[in-house]
Amino acid sequence: MGSLKVTLCAGAALATALCAPAAYTYAADGGGVSVSPSSPAPGTDVTLRVPDCTEKTAVAVSAAFESDVRLSLAAEDGVLVGSSRVRTSVRAGAYAVQVKCGEQARQGTITVHDERRPTAPSSPVAPVDAGGGGTAELAASGTGTGARVDAPGTAHTVTGLVLAGIAAVAVALRGVRSRSRRTD
Repeated sequence: MGSLKVTLCAGAALATALCAPAAYTYAADGGGVSVSPSSPAPGTDVTLRVPDCTEKTAVAVSAAFESDVRLSLAAEDGVLVGSSRVRTSVRAGAYAVQVKCGEQARQGTITVHDERRPTAPSSPVAPVDAGGGGTAELAASGTGTGARVDAPGTAHTVTGLVLAGIAAVAVALRGVRSRSRRTD
């Protein structure tokens, strides 16, 4: 069993190391602009990363984005990061991404894929008219002879408290009895 666990862990580590860079799409010209997720659909939020920029802020522009993307330093490693949303009206295809980083102008590409979205939501957004079976007539307000109109009153509350008290006494007596049997 030990060697099987080691083999599985090593395989998982190798898969993680090989697949992690695939989460970003780098510009074809080597400009260093990366987009995550790699192939967004219209309406998807995306994150841009620009490494090795001499400035602390920059702006990325693309016809695929709803607005210009403001990039700022994420950490001390010099990587500029920013987020935007792909326009919902954009068509599938490749779009240029331009980033002005100080004196340098970097270009990249974002490839938008047209994913057909379902027209109806996958889960109900309103109550489902599923019927009530044999209790439908009683549950409907104002119909049926057995439907309760008033909330439980004082009599119901007193009955509930008496029953709860009897149950508590029964449990206490049973606990005393079981302790006395153990000591005998």
